[in-house]
Amino acid sequence: MAYWLLKSEPSCWSWDDQVREGVSEWDGVRNHQANNNMKSMKRGDRCFFYHSVNAKEIVGVVEVVKEHYPDPTDASGRFGMVDVKAVVPTAQPVSLKQIKQDPLLQDMQLVRQSRLSVSPVTAAEWRRICTLAGIAA
Repeated sequence: MAYWLLKSEPSCWSWDDQVREGVSEWDGVRNHQANNNMKSMKRGDRCFFYHSVNAKEIVGVVEVVKEHYPDPTDASGRFGMVDVKAVVPTAQPVSLKQIKQDPLLQDMQLVRQSRLSVSPVTAAEWRRICTLAGIAA
């Protein structure tokens, strides 16, 4: 199993929207590196659900339930999407500030490439954030 971080603006798609929908498409990605990350996702992979813009915090975990396929909202036909389902909310949101201050998370892609909307998370980073979030790894 691999681990990932998915960013969403809560005003466009929030954790509450994800929970209400259950399974949803993760569409609208228009960055080649982020799209390539989604191409690497497999069924069963876990992803942190990150509220971007104002909140800047991890608020839940989703699971990939459908691997990369064409995104019909992309007129160019170059980008795809995956389907994810809500798994568990964090007991305690983990803020970007906390992540940046944690020595174990200094090399996290979220810190190094803050604009990337879909990024890999190492197993060690996953375990550390789960601990901070108060959820099982």
